[in-house]
Amino acid sequence: MPRVRILVVDDEEGMLEVCAETLRQLPDTEVCCEQQSRRAAERLATDRFDLLIADVRMPELDGIQLLRIARTHHPDLAALMLTAYPTVETAVQSMKLGAADYVAKPFMPEELEAAVRRLLETRRLREENLLLSRHVERNYMFDELIGRSAAMQTVFETIRRIAETDTDVLILGETGTGKELVARSIHGRSNRREGRFVPVDCGAIPEDLLESEFFGHERGAFTGAHARSLGLLEFADKGIFFLDEIGELPLRLQAKLLRVLQDRHIRRIGAQDEIAIDVRVIAAASRDLEEEMSQQRFRMDLYYRINVGRIVLPPLRERADDIPLLVDALVKRYAREMRREDVEVDPEVLEILSSYPWPGNVRELQNVIKRTLAMLREPIITAEDLPDDIVVRATGHPLGGQGGFFDLRDCRLAHFERDYLRNIMRSCRGNVPEAARQARLPRGTLYRLLKKHRMDPGEFRG
Repeated sequence: MPRVRILVVDDEEGMLEVCAETLRQLPDTEVCCEQQSRRAAERLATDRFDLLIADVRMPELDGIQLLRIARTHHPDLAALMLTAYPTVETAVQSMKLGAADYVAKPFMPEELEAAVRRLLETRRLREENLLLSRHVERNYMFDELIGRSAAMQTVFETIRRIAETDTDVLILGETGTGKELVARSIHGRSNRREGRFVPVDCGAIPEDLLESEFFGHERGAFTGAHARSLGLLEFADKGIFFLDEIGELPLRLQAKLLRVLQDRHIRRIGAQDEIAIDVRVIAAASRDLEEEMSQQRFRMDLYYRINVGRIVLPPLRERADDIPLLVDALVKRYAREMRREDVEVDPEVLEILSSYPWPGNVRELQNVIKRTLAMLREPIITAEDLPDDIVVRATGHPLGGQGGFFDLRDCRLAHFERDYLRNIMRSCRGNVPEAARQARLPRGTLYRLLKKHRMDPGEFRG
């Protein structure tokens, strides 16, 4: 087990001795003491420490200044402040800089030891969680796809098997489920990874231009054809040609595509000779192609020709267990793109998002997360930050107005907090450390609650 290093900074020699004697009783712990805060700042710039314990009031650099310097070198360094003059303002300053707790002077050695043990245990758990999250990402991330549900694990395994072959593939799934991501994953894992990946949205190109876009044309083939042009199929030679929304293809183009799939030759518009191409075709559809065939809007022979390798993507509403993973990944990605600090997600938000049916699937979830982060004012996403329509449909509770779900919840929560704080501060006669102990709250959390409800501990000391 690695040795824990603690730096204690206090201008009182006696206090340093008490801290050192107490903390050296902890197993696998090295205690370093500094009476001069300037010297401590120099050590923080060059040495590695797991915990900083500093007095708030010191000559040269006070504890707040020292903590600010420590944060520039070690953003994750745990910190514990010592003070004989605890105030809400000082607590808020310290907490903003990342101090995890206070110990008020004078203190019993047992109190200091308990606080340090708690901070070191929190640090250990945080490191374990980071390790676990990396492990989770390895298990549940497949290229750009994310999912731990049985349905997505089946998709991942199918991609692995299909990528090793050179067969054509049909990907089925609702709009926004990630069909192009699957196609790109197959490309990246196939023996064509060095070739081009050429995507085309069959529903986005006007019908009168589709044939020219697919097969290319010779100069003079039609009005406006002033030069020879390669088609997308020829451009994808030695690579993969991805047909998104193949159900949108008109029947005339379906027949020509079928011929290409059968003999792997194309003829540019206006040309006499055919050109051999080496291309793998991956098609995707959100329409029900069997229904389209029954309505004679999609060729049966083309369907069976592309339906060699088949992947069916589940809608997001059928894999709600994946939503927390997706939210975590999307929040991290978009927060980084927007240059925001680390953003947390309230557990209630995950409950709401997991209850919403997501008709637009993962693409809709992406847009909701991006919109929420763009409007976010605090570094934590709460239910109130989500779009109203998402919350209403997920919970069935109307937002806003007298008696609304969130209005009543917030009102009752604030009322409870005020009553609880008032009662416990009275019983402890304004002693914040004792109140925190009885409430089983970190002292910093108690200070934040007191500040939120504008309560001064001094009011209760009479």
